[in-house]
Amino acid sequence: MERVVLDKDVKYVDKQGNLFRSRAEYSFSKILAFLGLDYEYDVQLGLQNKSTTVDFKLGDKYVEVIDSEADLNKYYSIKKSLPHLKICGFGHSKYAAKVSELDSPFYYDHGSSTESGSIFIEDPSLAFDYAHILPLVDKCSILHGHTSTVMVEIIGRMENNIVVDFGDAKKIIKETLNAIDHKFFISKKYLQKEDATHYFVSFKGPRGYFNLQLPKNTTFLLSGEATVETLSTQIIKLLAPKMPSNVEALGVYIYEGVNKGAHMLAEIDAVKKMLKLR
Repeated sequence: MERVVLDKDVKYVDKQGNLFRSRAEYSFSKILAFLGLDYEYDVQLGLQNKSTTVDFKLGDKYVEVIDSEADLNKYYSIKKSLPHLKICGFGHSKYAAKVSELDSPFYYDHGSSTESGSIFIEDPSLAFDYAHILPLVDKCSILHGHTSTVMVEIIGRMENNIVVDFGDAKKIIKETLNAIDHKFFISKKYLQKEDATHYFVSFKGPRGYFNLQLPKNTTFLLSGEATVETLSTQIIKLLAPKMPSNVEALGVYIYEGVNKGAHMLAEIDAVKKMLKLR
């Protein structure tokens, strides 16, 4: 049976010591930190004869992360009571529209094409199987494999109130994951030689000497060790050239098993520049 990890089982804490209630809140905080924006969390807001809290405050602007019907109702109540308040909602699509294909967070109430937003795409079908070896890590210095699920965040300028169409984004991500599915990953620094069809890899690790002949069509050589962090970066490199011009940054979460993984963020222009230099 698969284990299911719920938000209540995991603690999400930022560098300021804020303890977030959900992964959506934590992810949004990471986007703000990545963009270099200072924020306050769980801010008190006067609302007619009572007070309430808003998740994030950035200067004179507010953001409510909508994880439930109660959050959505609170958001609409604030909008109604304080119509001039600069506030937007960020949350799951099922609380704002009927989106049958995906259940992914997105922005509410953005009308200006000069504003930035983000979408998150997380779906059980966004997964890949792979094998790897980490010669520098005792436990992982033998050939072994994983099934990893992936979540992608796409950050960019809003065009017609959206960053990227969910269906288009999901198609791009699936095509990218298909290209690395059922591959063997290893750092190219262990490559000794190659011919037309094979790589010849060897290294001495904690578990002995390995000398492998690997078919090229099932092997993926990486610039660094085949860690989940490197795989996240590699997926960003593969996704970046396929993104529309309004996309400014990408984030990739890879889960290696239950409740562990890596999250990498990168600016699109920096990734494309790096790829051109190669």
